[in-house]
Amino acid sequence: MIRYEIEGGSLPVLICYPEQNQSLCTQSGAMSWMSPNMQMITNSGGGFKKALGRLFAGESLFMNEYTPQGGTGMIAFGAALPGKIIPYEVTPGNSIILQKSAFLAMEKGLDLSVYFQKRFGTGVFGGEGFVLQKVSGSGTVFIEIDGYCKEYELGAGESIVVDSGYLAAMTEGCTMDIQSVKGVKNVLFGGEGLFNTVITGPGKVYVQSMPAVTLAERLLPYLPSVSTTSSGGKGGFSINLNT
Repeated sequence: MIRYEIEGGSLPVLICYPEQNQSLCTQSGAMSWMSPNMQMITNSGGGFKKALGRLFAGESLFMNEYTPQGGTGMIAFGAALPGKIIPYEVTPGNSIILQKSAFLAMEKGLDLSVYFQKRFGTGVFGGEGFVLQKVSGSGTVFIEIDGYCKEYELGAGESIVVDSGYLAAMTEGCTMDIQSVKGVKNVLFGGEGLFNTVITGPGKVYVQSMPAVTLAERLLPYLPSVSTTSSGGKGGFSINLNT
């Protein structure tokens, strides 16, 4: 098991200390800082088919593998948004399903692959997307949560209803389905969309309080608008700072 620390509070950073025979894998561009003895190798992470699947799931086509040379190394991965970084121990038969943006890093030997929802309607209308990611094998994967993380342990047959985007991860024993919002007034004026996502146990569910898409939507009215202009046949742009 790789030694690691998670620091930074609500602005978390994962700092790992791999030994010479240990490696960490992550998507390209995720490294924040590292010791000089860390060697990076970029590869397809299991072949072209798996690389294409990760690209389809919203990750980069290639993965970076970091291994220390000549002794213990150090490497850090910072979260993209305020939130939390959670370690999860993957074992055979205990895989985890991740939202597209939740994967941060993992020990070499784990397999990150595309995960298709069994029901087509769940992917089209469920909000989490038709394609998720599955981490299987044996080792530690680090999950990036947007905002506060709440964990629920669902028993067999127990369910929780989640608004679109708020599901960060779930263990492989859970199933996902969609549920239409009832009532015309609720659909038109409730502001919750047409569908909610229903997660059914047994298994653990990780929900997040501040999905990146929701945060962007809330900030959009306060950002300066950019518009294109035309003068004398030449294109240009202007920025309106009024909010």
